[in-house]
Amino acid sequence: MAQDFDLTSQRWLDLVFEGKNKQYGAYVLREESSNRHLKSLIIVAIVGSALIFLPNVIKNALPKAPDVIQTDEVTMVEINQEIPEEDQIKQAEPVPPPPLLKETVQFTPPVIKRDEEVQNEVITQTELTDNKADISVATVEGSKDGGVDIADLQDHKVVVQEEKKPEIFSHVEVPPSFPGGDKEMMKWLQDNISYPVIAQEQGIQGRVILRFVVGPDGSVGQVEVQRSLDPSCDKEAQRVVKKMPKWIPGKQNGNAVYVYYTLPVLFKLQN
Repeated sequence: MAQDFDLTSQRWLDLVFEGKNKQYGAYVLREESSNRHLKSLIIVAIVGSALIFLPNVIKNALPKAPDVIQTDEVTMVEINQEIPEEDQIKQAEPVPPPPLLKETVQFTPPVIKRDEEVQNEVITQTELTDNKADISVATVEGSKDGGVDIADLQDHKVVVQEEKKPEIFSHVEVPPSFPGGDKEMMKWLQDNISYPVIAQEQGIQGRVILRFVVGPDGSVGQVEVQRSLDPSCDKEAQRVVKKMPKWIPGKQNGNAVYVYYTLPVLFKLQN
């Protein structure tokens, strides 16, 4: 019976490579093959085990999601929050239909004309009898059996009148005046006016003529430049006049009224 030999054993290697160079070549490969095979087997076993058990490890490490229970029941939640008025859906009120107008013929007042201007238009008695339309303020092709007369609608129409603007007087019996008179007005202007720097640098001086309205309550408004001196001076003169205190209003027939007032504002450089 033949004896079994282990091809990877040291005895077998020594027999095969007897009398040969054992430092290099196939002898070294054969001698180290057992260790390489063992290491490969261990690596394959580790990788295979990791592929098998790794999913379960990851699944156990992650947090569990809550169980979802499906049910056919619907939970009703009562909402007590009040809906804002602007978000509420309101039912629009239907617009009433226009009234049914009855047939009418506009009344035409007689006009006196010369004989040559009169046209011979003769209306027969039958036409007058068949025409059952009432005489009204306008000709309407409406219902012959009834309805609303267009004159009744016009009697109830709303007449919108334009707001009447107050009358502004140029001359009145008692003209408006600054409290304390013209002297106090000039002093007030000198204390409150600021000479524009740009006008000073350019040597601009002179008068700005303004016109404004003094109201029945003494307020100053509608300030306008009647004669310009320089844009910067014009603007400063308007600014100062608009902030004036209330005047003593002008009067006409004993009543305070709106009055135009013209005022020169002087800009003069000091030497």
